[in-house]
Amino acid sequence: MSGSSDKTQQPKRRFHIPTAEELEKRRVESEQLLSNTNIQIDMSTSILKPQHPVDNTPSEPTSNGTNGAQPTTTTATVASPTPTRAPLTPTKQARAYTQMVQVNELQRGNPLLSSIRNVRWTYSNTIIPDFEVGRSSCILYLSIKYHRLHPEYISQRIEALGRSYTTRVLLVYMDTDDSKVPLREINRVALLGDMTLLLAWSLDEAGRYVETLKAYEHKQPDIIRERVEDTYVGRLNSFLTSIRSVNKTDVLTLASNFKSMDKVACATVEELAMCPGIGELKAQRIYKAFNDPFVLPLNE
Repeated sequence: MSGSSDKTQQPKRRFHIPTAEELEKRRVESEQLLSNTNIQIDMSTSILKPQHPVDNTPSEPTSNGTNGAQPTTTTATVASPTPTRAPLTPTKQARAYTQMVQVNELQRGNPLLSSIRNVRWTYSNTIIPDFEVGRSSCILYLSIKYHRLHPEYISQRIEALGRSYTTRVLLVYMDTDDSKVPLREINRVALLGDMTLLLAWSLDEAGRYVETLKAYEHKQPDIIRERVEDTYVGRLNSFLTSIRSVNKTDVLTLASNFKSMDKVACATVEELAMCPGIGELKAQRIYKAFNDPFVLPLNE
């Protein structure tokens, strides 16, 4: 015999076709298994899928005559409703409203609005000025070209504004080169209407003005006020450094050589030039600052 005959021949797999008795037996076992579970199926709505798959294959009966499979209990997972955002209270709505720049509906389509990027703004049909940047601050916007076409426009807007705001700004966009004559007229109207005049040479600059006025709405004026030194050396530095090309080192040199402000004011150009670091040109500027007249004669 050949070597292949020594090998154990494995039985060939055959496709088993269940008989009608076996199919009936499996159906009865499946119905019994489903009856032992706590799943209630409502065919009118939807079928709840159990968390663990149910094995429908028949199991060997145990000694008590029941199948070995234990009854399983599955709990249906109910999807939680999607949380909805609670509506804002009137207080929060008012706070959000005041945190934005209020823009008059008349300014809809104004290219200036695209330059306001760092603060939020919204349209409003209840305000009189063009921009409301605070409870007591407002802005009227005007361009030179528009003023040439409608010279009476800004006077009517200021008159309609009345005395409703404390801080009143007239923001003028200089969109033309020849603006000397119209600017003089606008300056007179702003002065008579108790308006602060601000000039902007670009839309981005005008947008920064609006953003800054809104950002400093609740700030005190002390933050932009000049800080004046209280000491003698501080006041001396502030006074002498206002002369062109004189720095703080030169101030210390003059103070150590002349000992007082009176002697510095009475010194000659030659005496000033003898100080270290004080050249001929700087000495002449210091001398002229103390000796030139404030008002030139009319004949000059």
